[in-house]
Amino acid sequence: MIFEKLKAAHDARDLDAVLALYHPEYTFVRHKTGTVMSHADWHEQLKAMMASDKFQVESYRCIYENSDIIVTHTVVSFADGTKEAVLGSETLKDGLIYRSETGATLLD
Repeated sequence: MIFEKLKAAHDARDLDAVLALYHPEYTFVRHKTGTVMSHADWHEQLKAMMASDKFQVESYRCIYENSDIIVTHTVVSFADGTKEAVLGSETLKDGLIYRSETGATLLD
């Protein structure tokens, strides 16, 4: 399944391995801003995040996964010092992550 590959790639901070799990037509729905990021936009954002030692993915766990969807929960620390609990839903297509939607709660 994809989650274990995604977690291993994140843990290794291997940007290429992470991006290889995303479909070329990937989109990320940003509910907070009402925008949709393309695969290219996501690539640039992920590249910038992973370049920072302050970007940390903690307690990354899979709640549910099948051949159509992955539901995850993580705690993420960002370069700006903020930390969020993130519930993610990734829709799969052709064995790759096709669409992501997240809900995030700012942590103190």
